[in-house]
Amino acid sequence: MGGDVVTLFLCGDVMLGRGVDQILAHPVDPELREDYVADAREYVRLAEAVSGPIPAPVDPAWPWGEALEVLERGAPDVRIVNLETAVTRSDDFVPGKGVHYRMHPANLAALSVARPDVCVLSNNHVLDFGRPGLEETLDSLAGAGLRTAGAGRDADEACAPAAVPVGPGSRVLVLALGALSSGIPPGWAATTDRPGVAYARDLSAAAAASVVQRVRRARGPGDTVVVSVHWGSNWGYLVPREQKHFAHALIDGGVDLVHGHSSHHPRPVEVYRGRLILYGCGDFIDDYEGISGYEEYRDDLRLGYLVSVDADTGGLTGLRMCALRARRMRLERAGDADRAWLCATLDRISHGVRVDVAADGMLSLVRGPETGR
Repeated sequence: MGGDVVTLFLCGDVMLGRGVDQILAHPVDPELREDYVADAREYVRLAEAVSGPIPAPVDPAWPWGEALEVLERGAPDVRIVNLETAVTRSDDFVPGKGVHYRMHPANLAALSVARPDVCVLSNNHVLDFGRPGLEETLDSLAGAGLRTAGAGRDADEACAPAAVPVGPGSRVLVLALGALSSGIPPGWAATTDRPGVAYARDLSAAAAASVVQRVRRARGPGDTVVVSVHWGSNWGYLVPREQKHFAHALIDGGVDLVHGHSSHHPRPVEVYRGRLILYGCGDFIDDYEGISGYEEYRDDLRLGYLVSVDADTGGLTGLRMCALRARRMRLERAGDADRAWLCATLDRISHGVRVDVAADGMLSLVRGPETGR
C-alpha cells in the first residue's frame, strides 16, 4: 500500500475454460454438450480464422498477454477477478445448461501467472460440472494459494469475505454474490449442508440489508470493503433500476466499492456518495473471438480497472482503465481508434462522470457531478 491510498485491480469475467483451456499445455477432453458445437477446439479454429494461427500449446501467460505488463506497471495492492470457469477434471456435465466451462487443474498456472489475490466464484458457470466439480475447483485454487469469495462447501463459507492484508492493521475485504438475473440456477445456492454459491434470488432491499449485515460483522478499523456482484444480462447498456437501488443500498450501508460483472462488454460507471460503482466490467479473457453477433458492442475490446481509494475513508481517489483487445486468444493493447471508441462509449453511457484518454493512453475518470449527494 502506497501512503494512505489502496489501489485495486478489477476486471470482469476470466473464462479460462473451453477453447482457452484447449490451447494450454494440459487440456481436458474437448467434448461439449452445446447445440451447435460439440468440440471445444472449434472455438480455437474460429478465433484463428479471424486473427491468425495460435501457437498451441501456449505458455501460461499467453491469454493475459500485455495485460500482465499493465498489472506490473500499475502496481495494485490487490487484484480481484471473476473466475467464470470450473477447475475440474469432471466429465459430469450439469444437465439443462447450454454452455459449460471447465479448465484442467494442471492448467492453473494460466490463472496464477496474473497473481490474483481474490478469485470471485459466485457466477453461473462455477457449478457447470456439479457440486463435485465445485469442490475440486475450491481444492485446486486453495492448493495454488489462491483466495476465493462467493462460493464454498456451505453457506457460511460461500458468504464469508476474502481478506487481503494491505498494511499494518489494514485489509481489503471482498464479499461476493450472484443474482438470479445472471442465469445462476436457484438450486446452485449454498445452504447449511450443501456446497454452492452465495446467492441472491432478487436484488431487493432485504437482500442488500443482508449483505450490509455481513459487512458490518466482518469489517474492522482500517478495512476497505468491496462487494462483487454477478448480475444482469449479457448485452446492452441499460442498467436496471433494481441494480442501481441495490448498489446504492450497499454503499449507504458502508461498502466502499461495487464490482459488477456478467455483461460481455463494459457497462456504465457511477460515483455515488464518493464511492465507485462498476455496473459491468465486461469479459476479460474468453474464447469468443470468432463468434459473430452483437458487433455493435465491440466485445473484442476489454478493460482492466485500476481503482484508487482512500485507505482511511474508502472514498474514490482515482480510476484508470487500460483498454485491451482480444486477438488470437491473447490480450494486446488496444490501438488509438479502439481506445477512443471505448472512451466515447463509457463517457456517453455513464451518468454524472466524464471519461477521457490520458497522455499515456489509459482511460481516466474525470470527476463530475456525483449522484447521491
